[in-house]
Amino acid sequence: MPPDGEPFAPELFPRARTELAPGAVHLPEWLSPGAQLRLVEACREWAKPPAGLRLVRTPGGGAMTARQFCLGWHWYPYGYARTVVDGDGAPVKAMPPWLAALGAAAVEAAGHAVEDTYDIALVNFYDADARMGMHRDSDEKSSAPVVSLSLGDTCVFRFGNTRTRTKPYTDVELHSGDLLVFGGPSRLAHHGVPRVLPGTAPPELGLTGRLNVTLRVSGLTE
Repeated sequence: MPPDGEPFAPELFPRARTELAPGAVHLPEWLSPGAQLRLVEACREWAKPPAGLRLVRTPGGGAMTARQFCLGWHWYPYGYARTVVDGDGAPVKAMPPWLAALGAAAVEAAGHAVEDTYDIALVNFYDADARMGMHRDSDEKSSAPVVSLSLGDTCVFRFGNTRTRTKPYTDVELHSGDLLVFGGPSRLAHHGVPRVLPGTAPPELGLTGRLNVTLRVSGLTE
């Protein structure tokens, strides 16, 4: 059940809760349509400058095809700061308490214990051509589970292993409203997005593309 208790929009073939790997749980349709719309509207406001949606460049000079903005702490390759050090230099926007609470509710729904307050939101926007290579979320000082919320277009999400960027991995479709939580032995698993399926977003969201809201615990101090 989503945190606001609203009914789900039914799917023709309902998808079941799935454990992709020990500690990695996929909960389809976790966010209700109303909750999805509110989160999309909030993202539109957060994405405005200053400290808004930006192109992320790697130290080698390449650019990520998914654009990004952050709340709470600003992520850049490969660390965190309180200002957008690789962009306009503005202070990062605050992490809203309601979004931190959503992270805690997601962790509980996935069967993990909530031990810390979620203080980072890293939001990626994927257009039809965007991809995300296999990587690990390893710049945090905390081992708290990672929370991933999908909005808009469906994507193919590739969940791998902790040792290598290559096989074995599992491909799963993440639809709008889906929740994925990975912690415990899967906290540092490699993962990526090889493909977005254009035109699959719920029409009521008014969203072309995919938003991925990733919530994390930094483990950082000022």
